[in-house]
Amino acid sequence: MPRTRVSRTGAIDVPEMIAPSRALTAEWRRCPACEAFVYYKRLKRNLGVCPECNHHFRLRLRERLDQLLDADSLEELGAELEPVDVLSFADSKPYAERVAQAQRKTGSTSGAIYGTGTVDGQPLVLAGIDFDFIGGSMGGAAGEAITLAAELALDTRTPLLVISASGGARMQEGCVSLMQMAKTSQAIGRLAEAGVLYISLLTDPTYGGVSASFASLGDVLIAEPAAHIGFAGPSVIEQTIRQKLPEGFQTAGFLFEHGMLDLVEPRENLRRTIRGLLELHASARDVREGPAAAADRLPKTDGQPPTSDPEAVARRRPWEVVQLARHLERPHTLEYLGVVFDGFQELHGDRLFGDDAAIVCGLAKLGELPVVVIGHQKGRTTSEMMERNFGMPQPDGYRKGMRLMRYAARFGMPIVTLVDTPGAYPGVGAEERGQSVAIAESIMLMSRLRVPIVTLVTGEGGSGGALALAASDRLLMLENSYYSVISPEGCATILFKDAAAAPRAAAALRLTAPDLLRLRVMDAIVPEPEGGAHTDPVAAAANVKTALVESLRELVVLDPDELVQRRYERFRMFGAPGRQPVLPPVDAIEESA
Repeated sequence: MPRTRVSRTGAIDVPEMIAPSRALTAEWRRCPACEAFVYYKRLKRNLGVCPECNHHFRLRLRERLDQLLDADSLEELGAELEPVDVLSFADSKPYAERVAQAQRKTGSTSGAIYGTGTVDGQPLVLAGIDFDFIGGSMGGAAGEAITLAAELALDTRTPLLVISASGGARMQEGCVSLMQMAKTSQAIGRLAEAGVLYISLLTDPTYGGVSASFASLGDVLIAEPAAHIGFAGPSVIEQTIRQKLPEGFQTAGFLFEHGMLDLVEPRENLRRTIRGLLELHASARDVREGPAAAADRLPKTDGQPPTSDPEAVARRRPWEVVQLARHLERPHTLEYLGVVFDGFQELHGDRLFGDDAAIVCGLAKLGELPVVVIGHQKGRTTSEMMERNFGMPQPDGYRKGMRLMRYAARFGMPIVTLVDTPGAYPGVGAEERGQSVAIAESIMLMSRLRVPIVTLVTGEGGSGGALALAASDRLLMLENSYYSVISPEGCATILFKDAAAAPRAAAALRLTAPDLLRLRVMDAIVPEPEGGAHTDPVAAAANVKTALVESLRELVVLDPDELVQRRYERFRMFGAPGRQPVLPPVDAIEESA
C-alpha cells in the first residue's frame, strides 16, 4: 500500500504521488504496490492499471475524462473561475504564488472542471477536481465549479457525474473553504428533491471536506479498488487517538465492507457501469410521461397466470408446504433476477454500518420498465448460506432496503420485493443496532411510498422479518410458500409445549397460500411446477414474471394519492369488526403430519 504524508499545501494526509524511479527513463514506471517495472505505453493502454498486480495508478483528471466520455463530447464551462486569496494567506510562500504555480503546472485556472458530455450518447453534466492542483483541496473556485454543475443538472434535468480526488479543505482559504461543504451539499440536496440522478465517483484519494460533503451524497457511490477514502487521514487519526489502525483502513474495500459504497469497480468497468446507470434512468424519465407509458413498457409473458381462487390450487398438508418452501434447491432472489428481469445492477450498503448479504437490492428492467428489486437471499452452499446468514437480515439489511426504496420513490420507479426468510436475525448485534426500529421504519416507509409496490413470497415468509419487505399494494405467494406470524416450530414450543408438534402448529396457523387468500392477506397465488419450483426453475420464473407484470400493469396507471390510500385501506381492514373474514376449523387431515 502506498505510504501517506501530511501535505503543507492544503491536501492533508494523502498517499504519495506515484513517480518513476530516478534510475528509470521516462518510458518506464515502477508500480508502488508490486514494484514491477511497467513500460509506460503498455500502462497507458491498460488504462493506468498495473498488468502485474492490478494496482490502479492515479490519473490526471483530463486522462480520466478521456477514458469515460465519448470522443470530443466534453464541452467545458467555467473558464472564468479562479481561486481568490481572501485571507492574504502565507505559509512557506504566499497563497497567491502557490496558486500561480499550480496554474502553470496543470494548465487549469481553478483546479476543477465542469461542463457537459456524453457516455455512449447518453448526456450528462460533469464536474471533477484535479489532484495535481494544490492536492485537489476544496477552495472557493472548486466548490463553485461543483455547485454550478449541480445547478446546470437541475435546470436541464440531466444526470450529474462528479469525480473526486482531494486531500480535503483548502486551508489557505480558511472558513471560505469550510463553507463550500454546505454550499455543495445544498446544491446536491436540490437535485435529490427534483429526482435528478447524481453519480459520485471517488478516486484515490478522497478525504476531508470533500468526502464529508458532495462526494458522499451520490445516489450511487462508486470507487476504484484500493482508493483511499475517509474523513480524517490515517496519520492524523493515529496522532490523535494513539491507536494503530487496521490493515486496509480507509480503502475502498474497507468502506464497501462497512456499507459506505454501492460499488467498487475496476477502471475497465467504470464506463460500462456509468453507461448502464444513465440508460436505465433515461428510461425512468421517459416513463414519467404518464401511466400509459409505464404500462406499455411491460413485456408480454407466457407463464401461467396467478389465481385468486383458493380451490384452484392442489391441496397439500401445511407441513408439506413448509418443507417445500424450505427446500435447499428452491430458487431464490438471485435466480429469479437472472431470468425474470433484465440488466440487474446490484447496489450495496446501508451507508451506516455494513452490507448485509441476506438482502439483495438493485436496479433492473422488467421488459422496458425500470424497477427497483429488493429480496432476501439464502445461498446454496454451506459457506454462502453462512455468509448470507441463512436469509435472516440484520438491521443494516433492512436499512439498505429502505435506502433503495427511497431511491425508487425519488425516481418514480416501481418496487418489487421477493420475500424468503425464516425471520429477522435475533442476535445480540442485531439488537444493539436496532432491529425493531429498522423493521418498524421499513414497514412505515413502504406504507407511504408514492410508487407501486408488488411483493412475492417465494419461500418462507417469517414474521416481521418478512413483513418489513411486504407492506405493499399487491401480495402474491408462490403455491408452495408460506407466510406466518411465527415459525411452526416456535409456535409448537410456546403454545403446545412440544417442538415435535410443529406439523400441528403449521396447520393451526393457517399459513398456506389458499388459507391466506381466504383471509384476504394474499391477493393471488402463483402456480408452481407439480413437484415444486425447484423441479423446473425456468417454468417457475415464467409464472413469476407473468404474475408481476399483471400486478404492475394494474398499479402503474393509478394516481400516487390513490395508490397510497388504497394501500392504507388494504391493511386497515385486518381486525376491523365485520370486515375480517373468519376461517372454519382446521380439517383433521390438514393437521396431521
